[in-house]
Amino acid sequence: MTDGTRGGGPPGGAALCHRPDCPAAGHGRINDRGFCSECGHKAQGPAPGAASPGAPASASGTPEASGILESESTATAARARRRAVAGKFTVRPAGDGLMDLPRVELPSLRDLIDNDPQPPPKGQPCAGQGCEETVGAAYAGQPALWAGFCPRPDCRHPFDFTPKLRPGDLLGGQYEVVGCVAYGGLGWVYLAEDTQLDRQPVAIKGLINDDDETAQRAAVEERRYLTLLDHQGILRIINYVPHPDRDSGRLRGYIVMEFVAGMTLAGIRDRIKRSEPPFDDSRLYQYILTYGAHILDALEYLHGEKLVYCDIKPSNVMHHEGRVKVIDLGAVRRLGQRDGPVTYTDWFASPEVRERGAADLTELHDLYGVGRTLLNLSDKAVRADQRPPGLGAESYRRLLDRATAFDPRRRFRSAREMAEQLRGVLRELHSLRLEREQPEPSTLFSPTAALLDSGLGRIPGLERWLAGEARPVLADGRPDPAEVPFGLPVPFPDAKDPGAALLNTPTGSGPRRLIEQLGAFPHESAEIRFRICRAHLELGEPADAEAQLRAVERIIGGGAPYDWRLNWHRALVRLTEGAVAEARQEFDAVYDALPGEYAPKLALGYCAEHLRDHGAAEQFYQAVWQRNRSQGSAAFGLARLRLAAGDRTGAVDVLGGVPKVSRHHDAAQIATVRALAGRLGHPDRLPTETDFAEALTRLPRLYLDDGRASGHARERLTAEVLEVALDWVLRYGAADDAREAGALFGERDEQSAVRARLEKALRALAQQADSPEALEVLVDRANAVRPMTRV
Repeated sequence: MTDGTRGGGPPGGAALCHRPDCPAAGHGRINDRGFCSECGHKAQGPAPGAASPGAPASASGTPEASGILESESTATAARARRRAVAGKFTVRPAGDGLMDLPRVELPSLRDLIDNDPQPPPKGQPCAGQGCEETVGAAYAGQPALWAGFCPRPDCRHPFDFTPKLRPGDLLGGQYEVVGCVAYGGLGWVYLAEDTQLDRQPVAIKGLINDDDETAQRAAVEERRYLTLLDHQGILRIINYVPHPDRDSGRLRGYIVMEFVAGMTLAGIRDRIKRSEPPFDDSRLYQYILTYGAHILDALEYLHGEKLVYCDIKPSNVMHHEGRVKVIDLGAVRRLGQRDGPVTYTDWFASPEVRERGAADLTELHDLYGVGRTLLNLSDKAVRADQRPPGLGAESYRRLLDRATAFDPRRRFRSAREMAEQLRGVLRELHSLRLEREQPEPSTLFSPTAALLDSGLGRIPGLERWLAGEARPVLADGRPDPAEVPFGLPVPFPDAKDPGAALLNTPTGSGPRRLIEQLGAFPHESAEIRFRICRAHLELGEPADAEAQLRAVERIIGGGAPYDWRLNWHRALVRLTEGAVAEARQEFDAVYDALPGEYAPKLALGYCAEHLRDHGAAEQFYQAVWQRNRSQGSAAFGLARLRLAAGDRTGAVDVLGGVPKVSRHHDAAQIATVRALAGRLGHPDRLPTETDFAEALTRLPRLYLDDGRASGHARERLTAEVLEVALDWVLRYGAADDAREAGALFGERDEQSAVRARLEKALRALAQQADSPEALEVLVDRANAVRPMTRV
């Protein structure tokens, strides 16, 4: 087993490697002999159990722990070999698709043949029962050993890393060995050709040591599981053949597999670190997430077969051509299997399995390994132009934080759940990078017809002219916190909840009647309680809503601290109470749990906007808006931020991007006209002539009054625009030279023209009055703007 792979967990209190060149970044475990499980180097400083520097060598020729020094020449040669092999691959740019990967190609499979195979320079963990000694490692300037005995006096288990097959060997009368390619966790890998099938290339894998019972058992398990597996993302087993040993004549077992000519993600990691194209720009994180998506697809299949992979890490995932394959399934175990040690690599293994082994092995251990694998790749991206834009980096971080949470109950519950959130983050990165939307319906939240807007996209009512304010500024449009819960998406009921079927049945009941009906449900149901909670919020009863959430906590029991639905509904209650800062904290917890979803980002955008944290609000709204242009609430949020900064053009650009297919398109068009023609923040902040010209061009095209050319809505909006137009003419226009100063209507007496139009509009509003008092006010307003008659 290589790269620090172990059977069982580490001893308690093991030291960690702090070498600056260690790929595990301070997490590689130092074994009893002083070597790091990740980088393979001697620890800097004393290691646990180290003997004195002058300790004598053991009988096998291996010195005691403190005398072991890795041979720099051996390590250098190994690194040179890896670079030479990697250099033979051609990496072509990816296509433009969301999950397109660079294409990794190898001109000739024979380029992979190692004509001078060497023993693993870092050695291997001893195969003796319960022994974790490293055997065969290079030391004291000497090369790594091919064969010998474990130096631990109470073990002395033999090891032999010699390749047992040579070029020309014919296995099973069918598979002709071409040469040795590499050593893997449980054995050497050879390239061979199928002489009965057009000399198709195959990979052959044998045991490290014929006498190694642990390796033999693992190989048998590997053969059993792999022959049953059929997934495009998992290495396929073709056959299993025996072959006599050249020296002893004993039959050895070999596994025949499809040959995958590609680079492992460990090789990709090296290219990322060197910022080699195409891993040198911000698309890098899309590639990393795409690797994760493919790995999770394979794991979902394995978990469905009641298997756990156990040892996910970069060196066990292959990128070949434009595809990804999980390889080396020697560590696969049955779910629930409690006997024998678990094979894993320390830095990629979950804390519970490192601590308690097979007793705590579940699918969540694999998800932890995926998170650590992606982190191991992205940590090598040190250049600023490799980082994702906008909120993408934060969403990526939260995705990995949940996958690698110390407490397994805080991790994703399944490979499918993690893949769903991963793909959401992937779409976010893609849309932010290209400013091109990547919409996909959520499986957790239902869309809402409501719009987070309180006036910007609405036609003003008659009260605007009846209030007595002479020169009102444009309404900001930010809704009151108590309105927001009804403009946010609603979580779908959990299908496993006993009340889900009832909640999926349409009802026309009002909130009070709905509370009575759902209260009669005879079973304990968290989803029923959540719905009653939202009904109380509709009625403005946050205390009763909070009581429903306490009932949900009782129903869920120990899982309550890990259920994002509780955080979501607590945030709604806090908004209704006006406690926006507290709501923001609860929505942030939902973002932690669901980093790929729209809903928590939209909610956090509003909270940040309300709390005047406009930088954060911009990032949240942009993440939602760029990914799905039909999300009108995000567009309106961005438009409000632009208008608050005095940027009419920016607001109009965002609102103009709401597509016709969006239910919020018409509101966005109304808001565009109002933004172009309104007073921003102060009565004296008037639009430019260009803004007015655009507003007057758009106004007749608006879909108002059910498509009629005239009606109450069009009359009110026209009156609002003309009132500001009169202000503009009074400030910038002149009766006789208006065309030279700038004319809105192209008439010589611009002021009279605007006054006449505004008078007509206000008299039309007077026809909408529903009381004599309102009629009188509107007629007076019309008379006040009437143009003077010339004699």
